[in-house]
Amino acid sequence: MKRIVPVLGIICVTVVLFFSTIGCNTIEGMGEDLEATGEAIEQEAEE
Repeated sequence: MKRIVPVLGIICVTVVLFFSTIGCNTIEGMGEDLEATGEAIEQEAEE
């Protein structure tokens, strides 16, 4: 039982880091899309 607890801790940390990395990439991509949309709207407003 004493050996299982550290292994479970390492697995939990790995899973959290994995999902946080995926989330950051997704949010970054969404920010780029919003920026491009804002620039397109701005260009149309200037015309």
